[in-house]
Amino acid sequence: MSPGPARGRTPGPDGGAGRRGPVRRWQLVRAGTDAVPPSTRRFMARARQRRMRAALPWAVAVGVLALAGLVAWTVLGTGLFGVREVRVVGAKLVTPVEVRDAAAVPDNQPLARVDLTATARRVGALAPVERASVSRDWPGTLVIRVVERTAVAAVPQGEQFALIDRAGVVFRTVPRAPDALPLVQVGRPGPDDPGTRAGLAVLAVLSPQLRAELVSVDVAGLARITLRLRHDRAVVWGDATRGADKSRVATALLGRQADTIDVSAPDVVTFQ
Repeated sequence: MSPGPARGRTPGPDGGAGRRGPVRRWQLVRAGTDAVPPSTRRFMARARQRRMRAALPWAVAVGVLALAGLVAWTVLGTGLFGVREVRVVGAKLVTPVEVRDAAAVPDNQPLARVDLTATARRVGALAPVERASVSRDWPGTLVIRVVERTAVAAVPQGEQFALIDRAGVVFRTVPRAPDALPLVQVGRPGPDDPGTRAGLAVLAVLSPQLRAELVSVDVAGLARITLRLRHDRAVVWGDATRGADKSRVATALLGRQADTIDVSAPDVVTFQ
């Protein structure tokens, strides 16, 4: 800053106040670039660069977090990626409508918020469904794949027939037994019924020759299992133990002229 001219009072001849004289005032003057040494300018430039480099990672992190928050809100909190379609694959015994109703997934629910495990569990509770899996097909489709139960036997239930799978689960009732299925005669079919489990254990060990002749497996008790064959023939099986031995012996004796073959003790066979 440099002093400028200013006007003020000058004393008179008698020392009193006289006329105003010039008064000095200060002014701001911008220094030229030549006033700052080059070394200082380089130091200041490097300092600015260091500050920018230090702030850059924070700026990038804030931007990434903001973008991630926006994406998360769009996916989880809006219907933009909501459920538009529920696609059912593998359903024959159950209808796609039954599967969708069991899944109970609301329309437009954010696809990312669908509990896949819980949805598969609800669909798997349908009697004809052995297992189910659920997956997402972006942007708006829920895919439900079902594996249905396969009937291995029919159980007479009054005038109808209950179809059971290899685990003894009753999953369907039909008015007529399928021709390709053997009958299992038990009182209360089910996976927890000892008679059902015993009858299925016998079915599992029968040779192809016995299966071809088989009409039904009658389970009057756990130790009173009988195979009913075609042409009114029977194989007294006894209990479900030593099934492989009994199957082998009974198969070897199918050619004998006998109405009843008793293999309940496979080492000592009797005929009638």
